[in-house]
Amino acid sequence: MYQALKASRSEFVPVRNLSYHVRVWGQRRDGQTPLVLVHGWMDVAASWQFVVDALQGERWIIAPDWRGFGHTRIEGPAVDSYWFPDYMADLDGLLDHYAGEQAVDLVGHSMGGNIAMMYSGVRPKRIEHLVNLEGFGLPETRPAQAPGRYAQWLDEIKTVQRGGKALKSYPDADGVARRLMKTNPRLVPDKAQWLARQWAAPNTQGEWEILGDAAHKVTSAHLYRLDEALEIYRRISAPVLSVTAGDDSLGQWWKGSFTLAQYLERIRAVPRLQSAVVQDAGHMMHHDQPDELARLIEAFLASPT
Repeated sequence: MYQALKASRSEFVPVRNLSYHVRVWGQRRDGQTPLVLVHGWMDVAASWQFVVDALQGERWIIAPDWRGFGHTRIEGPAVDSYWFPDYMADLDGLLDHYAGEQAVDLVGHSMGGNIAMMYSGVRPKRIEHLVNLEGFGLPETRPAQAPGRYAQWLDEIKTVQRGGKALKSYPDADGVARRLMKTNPRLVPDKAQWLARQWAAPNTQGEWEILGDAAHKVTSAHLYRLDEALEIYRRISAPVLSVTAGDDSLGQWWKGSFTLAQYLERIRAVPRLQSAVVQDAGHMMHHDQPDELARLIEAFLASPT
């Protein structure tokens, strides 16, 4: 099994009536910018371990489990859907706690990259550098889709309330590891075994359950407004590094309804943009090529603002 080179510690932070689980590597250093890593959908903060291990310099690194993922769980009555703006508000509260008035370097993957992009345009003074790892956003929508989208959302939350949309459980950690490798064929067994024990945990019946709330599978009630997203992109004042993988994730997912070319056109709205491609990698590039990704991130974070 993979052996982590740099030990993390768990902290629980009160944020918006949640006990937010945060993995922390290193110690705060005077004059050093905090590095904040935010994960994607159905992932956890521990997923950054391979990149953290590959970083050459010593950094104070903060990586939360988003609400409803990992060890950040909703206390009290179960929720039946999640709202995108809550992630930005959670991030705002976490930065208040860890950084105060100090700006941070922010790295986000997938859903986390999308959150990071939107937050950086809404709170531009809080970000020193921004790295977006395939935080693509979503296909452009039309107002005519709104009635159907609301109806779909109503139907799906009823399904959740009836116990539907449950996440699959596995007989043991090896089963979770096999599932991870099936999803990502580049993931080697030792890393899959390590990740499985971060991504899932045994329940009272002895089966291994994914550490994610099934309500995350409910379609958003709100349409994705590209015009709003682009306006927010234009307000980002920090330098931005957009990193895509050599494999075309968008082509695989959206079958032409949202393409990599369209994303690359969107991202041009960012005023201070750099771009890079990580070859021999898929969407989970932080698992596939952590050394190359760490090199790119460190070089970019060392650049002037």
